[in-house]
Amino acid sequence: KLAGCTVFITGASRGIGKAIALKAAKDGANIVIAAKTAQAHPKLSGTIYTAAEEIKAAGGKALPCIVDVRDEEQISSAVEKAVEKFGGIDILVNNASAISLTNTLETPTKKVDLMMNVNTRGTYLTSKACIPYLKKSKIAHILNLSPPLNLNPLWFKQHCAYTIAKYGMSMCVLGMAEEFKGEIAVNALWPKTAIHTAAMDMLGGSGIESQCRKVDIIADAAYCIFKKPKSFTGNFIIDENILKEEGIKNFDVYAITPGHPLLPDFFLDEQPATVTKKADSYGAFPELKEEKTQPPPKPRSGAVEETFRIVKDSLNDDVVKATQAIYQFELSGEDGGTWFLDLKNKGGNVGYGEPSDQADVVMSMSTDDFVKMFSGKLKPAMAFMSGKLKIKGNMALAIKLEKLMNQMNSKL
Repeated sequence: KLAGCTVFITGASRGIGKAIALKAAKDGANIVIAAKTAQAHPKLSGTIYTAAEEIKAAGGKALPCIVDVRDEEQISSAVEKAVEKFGGIDILVNNASAISLTNTLETPTKKVDLMMNVNTRGTYLTSKACIPYLKKSKIAHILNLSPPLNLNPLWFKQHCAYTIAKYGMSMCVLGMAEEFKGEIAVNALWPKTAIHTAAMDMLGGSGIESQCRKVDIIADAAYCIFKKPKSFTGNFIIDENILKEEGIKNFDVYAITPGHPLLPDFFLDEQPATVTKKADSYGAFPELKEEKTQPPPKPRSGAVEETFRIVKDSLNDDVVKATQAIYQFELSGEDGGTWFLDLKNKGGNVGYGEPSDQADVVMSMSTDDFVKMFSGKLKPAMAFMSGKLKIKGNMALAIKLEKLMNQMNSKL
């Protein structure tokens, strides 16, 4: 159905972008691979040239173009090459994205600029460059890989810069869909669950893939959108929803580990009660409701106390000198309450209750997740990303604690 159509995809050398490219290539589409990876990355597989070979093998035509979407000249050059080679552009997929899940004080300006320039500005400029040619197409679709505009403060407070940058892509949908109504369909697509990509491995670490779906679900959902008429515009589409409308019933085929609980993606809380209930059952979902503060119960012997005992035995002057921070833990559940880890004063100390000096970092989580985190079964980055760990204070010192935990895992 997309035979002969030209699809311009940013960030198409790997992951979701490449999956969409390969799906279209099976129809015999022309794919413009607009990505910056021209040489193999030591940790990430795939370049624009290896992607081109895969696209050709799948039945499509490929035009690899070195494009950093922060560079307007590179965008314009790739668009010109695409039009020269294939005669026009029918579909644009704004997939290139940058992510840093850090709070306001801990996000360097360089990271802020990267996210704003790749996500929002890059999407805007690539759309602007392609629109004159999309207007001439009978198909004419722009698809941004961005979330529904959800103004629940929950999605802003832990990674404000990232949320703003992603919502900038979504606001491009809102504005351009109205501006080019009748000429170009402009929509957003977002996954219901986490998708297994190199970025997810980086954020969640090893083992996260069992809570994810394959990139194929996004490719199939995008394909459904491309088949829609130009009048289908201004929509914020969730992958599972549109596939259900197409008659798909078995979603296990998209799971990395069929039957395993899946991690919901960011920015979705249409049914917070249901998701929170699942969180209690599986311990693998973000909190979508603020919990009411309960008075801390008296400490009892258990896994938390044993964990702190082992931590205390591991303390020495060198660890204290290298860390220089006081950590406070607000734990909910059995053996919960307020605990502290003093790695600032001589020799270090741990205990129940508040520290004698003000804490540099306050971490809130369940006792179960605390034990898992200190024993290496739950990565702090993943706990933070999924909402199971809430951090107040100095993020750099929180990262120092993660390094210390890695050294203690064998004992715990």
